[in-house]
Amino acid sequence: MNMEWKSIRLFPIPSIIYLIHNNVQFATLTYVDPSTYQIMGNLKIVTTGILFRFFLKRKLTTLQWMAIVLLTIGTTTSQILVVKGCGEASCDSLFSAPIQGYMLGLLSACLSALAGVYTEYLMKKNNDSLYWQNVQLYTFGVIFNMARLIVDDFRVEFENGPWWQRLLNGYTVTTWLVVLNLGSSGLLVSWLMKYADNIVKVYSTSMAMLLTMLLSIFLFGLKLTLQLFLGIIICMISLHMYFAPPHMLVDLPVTAKMATDNLKEIAIERRVES
Repeated sequence: MNMEWKSIRLFPIPSIIYLIHNNVQFATLTYVDPSTYQIMGNLKIVTTGILFRFFLKRKLTTLQWMAIVLLTIGTTTSQILVVKGCGEASCDSLFSAPIQGYMLGLLSACLSALAGVYTEYLMKKNNDSLYWQNVQLYTFGVIFNMARLIVDDFRVEFENGPWWQRLLNGYTVTTWLVVLNLGSSGLLVSWLMKYADNIVKVYSTSMAMLLTMLLSIFLFGLKLTLQLFLGIIICMISLHMYFAPPHMLVDLPVTAKMATDNLKEIAIERRVES
């Protein structure tokens, strides 16, 4: 029972981190335009790799670090000038925000990476059921957000009534479908955290974003630009660099190959003799 309590009491931490992160995101948008915010969000790819290395003690090869940097460049490239001009913002407005906006954007990237890495740590800490771990994780998230709603109600002196009376106001069939989709995505992310890792999650998220852009071309008439095309190519190269075996990325010298073959032959001969 004592060990179970020690395990449960760790689950409020990622909920608190996500709560702070969500508020930092809104604070960042008060200083930067949406285009800059979207591009700065790609910093979480690098911060995830850094925390993945130092917090979870997972060593990454030089090629894998290069792949992570390439993924950041690829996603950023695909988001710049996706539509004619610079998207919804003017070209002059990109990266012309106050320094507070950039500091908050960096903090948001660090918090996002920290929450993801810590959640992976919790998921792999024991052999509990994935669904029981999800219940623990999301229960604390519900409690903290409920507390925030209660504080907001007291702040306005219940002007609009208690939050539970208007919680589902405006919900339509489409809204419930979005909720179902996000809930299913959350379960899939949990599977990734438990049986894969945060880097796989980062790559899947980035590839999903690029797939969304491609679908937008056919569904919403998004104009395919050179930047989007190059971004997709860079991301695909990054994907191959990170997950492909090293011998597929680097050609070994002929002498090295011969030495390896000789060692294999010697090992086989020894097994036959024994």
